[in-house]
Amino acid sequence: MIDMSTVKTVHFVGIGGISNSAIAELMAQAGYTVTGSDLCESDLTRHLRDKGIEVFIGHAAENVSNADLVVYTVAVGEENPEMAEAKKKGIPCLTRAEMLGQIMAGYETAIAISGTHGKTTTTSMVTRIFNDSKYNPTALVGGVFDDIHSNLKIGDSRFFITEACEYKESFLSFFPKIGVILNIDEDHLDYYRDLDHIVSAFVKFAKNVENGGTLIINGDDYNTRKIIPYYRGKLVTFGMADHCDFRAANIVYNTNGCAQFDVFDKDHLLCSIELQIPGQHNIYNALAAFSAGSIAGVPAKELAAKLETFKNAHRRFEKRGVKNGVTVIDDYAHHPNEIRVTLEAAKRIASVGKIWCVFQPHTYSRTKDLLHGFAGAFGNADEVLLADIYAAREKDTGEISSIDLMNALNTEGVHSVYFESFNAIVSHLKAHAAPGDLVITMGAGDIYRVGNLFLED
Repeated sequence: MIDMSTVKTVHFVGIGGISNSAIAELMAQAGYTVTGSDLCESDLTRHLRDKGIEVFIGHAAENVSNADLVVYTVAVGEENPEMAEAKKKGIPCLTRAEMLGQIMAGYETAIAISGTHGKTTTTSMVTRIFNDSKYNPTALVGGVFDDIHSNLKIGDSRFFITEACEYKESFLSFFPKIGVILNIDEDHLDYYRDLDHIVSAFVKFAKNVENGGTLIINGDDYNTRKIIPYYRGKLVTFGMADHCDFRAANIVYNTNGCAQFDVFDKDHLLCSIELQIPGQHNIYNALAAFSAGSIAGVPAKELAAKLETFKNAHRRFEKRGVKNGVTVIDDYAHHPNEIRVTLEAAKRIASVGKIWCVFQPHTYSRTKDLLHGFAGAFGNADEVLLADIYAAREKDTGEISSIDLMNALNTEGVHSVYFESFNAIVSHLKAHAAPGDLVITMGAGDIYRVGNLFLED
């Protein structure tokens, strides 16, 4: 812990990240002088400037010259000139997660949503549940959420809502009153040894839930249930199986692929919910949000009303527009299981012609480590159009490419083509996509630009 009474100026390395930008804005609102740097300009850096925060494009040692504290993302290496200068000058440094954990400690009811998949959607749902004058929470969402017109909502109550990311065990800096685990899956194998290592990190996260707090877990998820023997506090489960505490039953889907279902507390019917976002996976996300709200004392009817009017954060099955009868959807899915459930949701939509999945793999390590999983994830797509791998924090070692993924998909019987540029993908779609078809741009990088280009002309 840092004694924040000695801190006046905080510098953020990687301030343009979705989480770092929110923490920076939160600290500026609290009265600190905030500066930051990032490699490139973005909507988030421009937004921070509008809030009066000085943002440097590019990393340089002189950027930290006036800082009393440096906050950095775990993707930043020791070779970063700002980190090296901070070390040289003896300026205290905290990771993004450590800073967020210290902020959370000042709130009576912190709700942290973890899991390999669904964090942003579920955090958005929980934020919607509490986002009114009655509760007025502070919330950090891993995407732009229209309910709060940003990725950050600054409230004035005891409630603090945030995602809890497992990458490099970042979420172990959090000590929530209500902890949520949506699911556990193989990912981030550039850091974790294997699935057992990942499960052990979630066990530690579970043990970080405050004494007297509540851990909420997906009772249907095999890997998440491995945590149960190691947790001694209050435990609440959600799912569709009879043994779950909060249970969805009598599920039906409408022509848009959105679910209607009853919510039970054990055998007691609480309410019915009809979602406006598609897919079975969003039933689980809604149940997790419902459980968190219920534990915090929100009545079931109020929970149902909030969830029934929920619209997702940007880049989560987001309808971008229609061009010549072709609908364009954008989604953040970048893990095999996320791709699979998103395409299943698309397949449930009535009267859809071909499904064109335009996929940009995210990081070389993930593509290499999960290549077999990716090959089996696109079965519900009629055509898969592949862009180059989005490097993010990594360098290309030449071990893996989108051509390798294309070959793996074609071996599985999924028609896949690799393109060297976004413009080439757009040209192919314009030549071959027909009225009634659905184009889904998919990935955690900048693949959404393909949809924008397709819709522009």
